[in-house]
Amino acid sequence: MSTGAAETDTQAANAASTSGVTVSSLQQTLKEKLGAEHVDIEDMSGGCGQAFNAMIVSQQFDKKNTLARHRLVNSALKTEIAAIHAWTPKCFTPEEWAQKQKEAGT
Repeated sequence: MSTGAAETDTQAANAASTSGVTVSSLQQTLKEKLGAEHVDIEDMSGGCGQAFNAMIVSQQFDKKNTLARHRLVNSALKTEIAAIHAWTPKCFTPEEWAQKQKEAGT
């Protein structure tokens, strides 16, 4: 009985290539469209390209609240988001990111 989820690495790779959404394609688009200085994306779907968590650092987030930041990201990734199941961005300005890194001791 199939659960609909990718059961092998090959199936996961095929699913990702079908949707066309990959970690690297998301990173490239965010860097190009938002001038993102740091983009860390994790594929939470086991490689099938259907669920992603993202940490995005861009100066364009300055003076924007969380909702406005998410709307900016979602607008930049409109096509990609339509092809995936789940998208969870965390958005920071460079200053906020530096403070977060300092607090984490990294």
